[in-house]
Amino acid sequence: MATIDRQTATLALAHALAAAGRGLPVFPLSATKLPALRSPHHGEQSPVHCRGECGLPGHGVHDATTDPAAVRALFAAAPRATGYGIACGRAPHRLVGIDLDIDTAHGNDSVGALQQLALQHLFTIPPTVTVLTPSGGRHLWLTGPADTTVPNSAGRLAPGIDVRGSGGYLVGPGSITAHGRYRLAPGTAHLPPAPCPRALLRLLTPPLREPPTPGKETAPGRRGEGLIQFVLAAHEGQRNTRLFWAACRAYEHGFGDTLADALTAAAVRTGLTEQEARAAIASAERLTRGRG
Repeated sequence: MATIDRQTATLALAHALAAAGRGLPVFPLSATKLPALRSPHHGEQSPVHCRGECGLPGHGVHDATTDPAAVRALFAAAPRATGYGIACGRAPHRLVGIDLDIDTAHGNDSVGALQQLALQHLFTIPPTVTVLTPSGGRHLWLTGPADTTVPNSAGRLAPGIDVRGSGGYLVGPGSITAHGRYRLAPGTAHLPPAPCPRALLRLLTPPLREPPTPGKETAPGRRGEGLIQFVLAAHEGQRNTRLFWAACRAYEHGFGDTLADALTAAAVRTGLTEQEARAAIASAERLTRGRG
């Protein structure tokens, strides 16, 4: 087993060095897809805001580098690394990852949802690097402009579509995780990451919400009714995902608190408990407020 582990770590380093040679900042990952190096601030009283300023490795995506010597040093400090992460939003590529989760058993068709968005907003996804995940999903690699910061999001575009932007990372092709290997889709290895279509970029970078006026809340109107119907249409396996997505949209548009009770009632009708529904809505509120 030790020999296999060394071989896996050696291959992970080789793939990471190749990616760094293409200008992609990398750092080691464990089989859980989490950073392989333990934080030097482990055990310190939180919150700890160091992003590597202390000069020590172990800051996750903030360790990412394109320098070959620094990459080797990171992997030497993480001998059980089985893969590598690629930092998004960093020069020169400013990578934006579109993570499509394939879960047809539960009715989540993220590929179809992306195609629907493309038809609705008049854009096409250009040929680009595509990484196949062990679960059957795929990561589309796009690039963003220097003057635009793309935030990370989970299910904001549509259920099953996550976005990896500034401060996030993608698991690099060739990485081995507890669930299998990440690999390049046939016919995409020779492609460079394609520029993100402008219409899609606008969807990925929603305008900042205006701070609410004291004593005044935005009325949900038809948009709120549509979100409630979206939750009510959930089948088993979709209920949490649909509720979370709808709550995120409501909070982004300023009427999350107003719609929370109605969303909760709708979720309970689909089979969730009130406690589960309230927890999902609270998570959506925390996520959206953190992006404001």
